[in-house]
Order: sequence, then structure tokens, then C-alpha cells
Amino acid sequence: MTRKTLNLDESLYTYLLDHSLREPESLARLRQETANQPMAQMQISPEQGQFMALLVRLMGAKWTLEVGVFTGYSALAVALALPPEGKLVACDISEDYTAIARRHWQQAGVADKIDLRLAPALETLDQLLVEGTRFDFAFIDADKRNYLAYYERTLQLLRPGGLMTIDNVLWSGRVADDTVKDAQTEAIRAFNQALYEDDRVDLSLVPIADGLTLALKR
Repeated sequence: MTRKTLNLDESLYTYLLDHSLREPESLARLRQETANQPMAQMQISPEQGQFMALLVRLMGAKWTLEVGVFTGYSALAVALALPPEGKLVACDISEDYTAIARRHWQQAGVADKIDLRLAPALETLDQLLVEGTRFDFAFIDADKRNYLAYYERTLQLLRPGGLMTIDNVLWSGRVADDTVKDAQTEAIRAFNQALYEDDRVDLSLVPIADGLTLALKR
């Protein structure tokens, strides 16, 4: 027994996937295609996608938001978990990567649930604030130096009791290495500290994949 979170080696990680992951074929196909992309490491892990889908179902979420789409795996996982009337607003700037996403969303039969907005995410979030849209669930996985800006706008867009999830908050362990001083690492450190001190949310940093923060709006 241990009081600390386990560090998964390859054999234990394989066991976790073999005894937990129920990945739909549509997600598996997208993950396999993304593995051949030069920035494949940007895709979330399948167990994280499944965890996020479970959160969406637990909440009964209908209106969801994503900042950072890449090839669309996380958006597809969430869209598959949404009820028929559910919607996902997805923010990104890459036409090339989101073209892959659109194709797989269409093949999975969820393209009508996803409103993809190709523009700088801060512009899209500001527009959503003007529109008065309110969301049940949000996922942030984009450029790290804008995390706090994305967080502040997304928090305004969430309803009370809405859940925000933020990826890469452990940053492959670099956040805990004082010798690492690059801008992205420093931005994530600042972001993590700011959320720790933010009494507008209930907080849990979950050590799944590269670290996933859950922030529940009070």
C-alpha cells in the first residue's frame, strides 16, 4: 500500500489500458492517424479522453467548450458523450489539423454537435461572452502562456457548478524542477499557483497523463 500516487511503468500502464479503456473505434482510428503527425505528442491520452467523457456524462452536460482542438480527439470523446441535443464549441487556429478533426467527426456522426471556430481563442471567448453563452463543461489545452487568460474568460462562461478541465499542468514533471526556467514552464507554474489561490473554484489536480486540473465553479 502507498499514500502517494503511483508512478506507472510500461507494464502497469498497459494493465491500466487493458482493464479500463473502452475506446470506440472512431476514437481509435483518429488516434492512430494522429500518431503519424509530426506533433503527435499534442494529443491527449486515451484514458484521459475516457475520463473526460465520464465527467461529461456524470454532470449531464449539454453545452461544452474546448480551447485547443489539434486533430480533434478530445472533442470527439466529449461529443460522443453528449446527449443528442448537446453542443461543443471548439476553438482553434489550424485549418490543417482541424481538417483531420472534421473528417473524423463526420465519420463518427457527431459533426452536427460541434461548432468549430477558427480564430485566435481569446477572440472567440470574448465573442462568446458578448453572445451570453453559458457552458456546463470546458477543456483547455492550448498555448500555455495564455492559460490564465483562457481560464479567466472560461470561468465567466461557465455556469455556477460548471466544470473546467485544464491539461498539461504537470508538464512532464518540469514544473517541479527549479532548474527549468523556460517561458512555457514558468507560465504553467504561475497558472497552477493562481488556481491554488482562487477561491472562486473547488480544485483538484489529477495526475492522469500529463496532469489534468479540475476546477468546479462555485
